[in-house]
Amino acid sequence: MIDLRLLRDDPELIRASQRLRGESTELVDDLLRADEERRSAVQRFETVRAEQRSIGKEVAKASGDERAALLARTKELAAEVKAAEAAAGEAEQALKRAHLAVPNVVQGAPPGGEDDFVVLREVGTIPEIANAKDHLEIGEALRAIDTERGAKVSGSRFYFLTGVGALLQLGMLQLAIQQAVEHGFIPSITPTLVRPESMEGTGYLGAHASEVYRLEADDLYLVGTSEVALAAYHSNEIIDLEQPRRYAGWSSCYRREAGSHGKDVRGILRVHQFDKVEMFSFVRPEDAEAEHQRLLAMEEEMLAKVEIPYRVIDVAAGDLGSSAVRKFDCEAWVPSQGRYREVTSTSNTTTFQARRLNIRYRDENGKPQTAATLNGTLATTRWLIPILENHQQPDGSVRVPKALQPFLGGRDVLEPSR
Repeated sequence: MIDLRLLRDDPELIRASQRLRGESTELVDDLLRADEERRSAVQRFETVRAEQRSIGKEVAKASGDERAALLARTKELAAEVKAAEAAAGEAEQALKRAHLAVPNVVQGAPPGGEDDFVVLREVGTIPEIANAKDHLEIGEALRAIDTERGAKVSGSRFYFLTGVGALLQLGMLQLAIQQAVEHGFIPSITPTLVRPESMEGTGYLGAHASEVYRLEADDLYLVGTSEVALAAYHSNEIIDLEQPRRYAGWSSCYRREAGSHGKDVRGILRVHQFDKVEMFSFVRPEDAEAEHQRLLAMEEEMLAKVEIPYRVIDVAAGDLGSSAVRKFDCEAWVPSQGRYREVTSTSNTTTFQARRLNIRYRDENGKPQTAATLNGTLATTRWLIPILENHQQPDGSVRVPKALQPFLGGRDVLEPSR
C-alpha cells in the first residue's frame, strides 16, 4: 500500500506514477474519495458516540421530564451510533479496496512498457559457437533433462532433472546459499503454501493473481517465489533494524503461466515448477536504494561464478509489478536463441509490502515506522539453460564452471551418454 499521507499531500505525484505505468489515474481519484469518505464516516461515528456517552452521564443526574427527554434521546442515539458504526466499517472496507488497487509509486524507472528497458551494462564475452545446440538437446544427451516423462507424469511444462542435471541444480543452489551466508544473509527453507493475507500482502493477488495456484479446500496458495513467505515472516511485528535483516530463502516455486500458451514451450525456460534461492531484505526506508544495489551486485557475483555472459537492464515503469518502484533484471546470453533472456530480477518495494503486512521498526525516538523491503533472485532452475548452452563444446560435452565442480564430484567436463 502507498502512504496515504503522501496521497493527501501530493496526489499528482501518484497520478504521474500511474501514467508512467500506463495505468488509470482514476484509481488515484477513487482512493482520494474513499479516504475522505472514510474519515468523514469515522468523524460522524465519533461525534454521535461522544454525545451518547455525554447524555449517559446526564441521565444519572436528571429527574422528571428532563430525565424522560434524555432517555428518549438516548434511544435515538443508540440507533444513530449503530448506523454510524456500520457506515464507518463499510467506508473502511471501501478504502481498503481502493488502497489495494493503487500500485507503488515509481522511482527512477524509465518510462514505457516491456520493450522500453534501458541496458545499463553488458558483462562477459559472448561465445562463438557454430551450430549451437539448445539446452534441451544438450540436456537430453547428458541424460540431465527429461521433459517427455515430465509431461507424462504431470502434463505440459513439467520435467525431470536427472543425474548430472539434478547435481547441477543442487550445486548451483548450494553455491548461492554459500554466497548469501558469506554476505551475512540468514539461510532459510521456507513454506511453499501460504495464507491469502501473505499472498495479498506481497501484492500477488492483484494483476498477477492469474499466475497463482490456489488450493481451494484449504484456502492456501502455492508461492511463485519464497519472497512471499519471507515478507510475511515478520508480519505484525516491530523488528530491530539497527542493521538490515537479510534472508536467503530456498524453495520450490509454482506458476500457472497463464496467458503463455504456445510461448517458450520447448525445454525448461517457462515451466510450472522450479527451484530458487531468493534474497529478501528488511531495511529502513532511507537505506533501501543502497540495499537494492547490494542485491544486484550479489546477483552479478553469482553470474560471474557460473561464467556466463549477461547484461543488466533497468526495467521500464510499465513492466514493473505492483509492489516495485524500480527493478533491475540480469539477462543471460542464450546461444541457441542468439539473445539475452532474464535469469534474475531484484526489486525495491520500499514500504509498500511492509505497510500491508504491518512490519515496523522503531526510529531514533522510539516511534514505530514502516520498514522497507527488497527482493532479488540469487539462482534458479532457469540458470541451467545458459550454463549448458554457453559451456557446450563441439563434441557434445559441457564444460563445468570451476565454482560448480566441487558439487559434481570434481568433474570439469560432462560427457554425453553414448
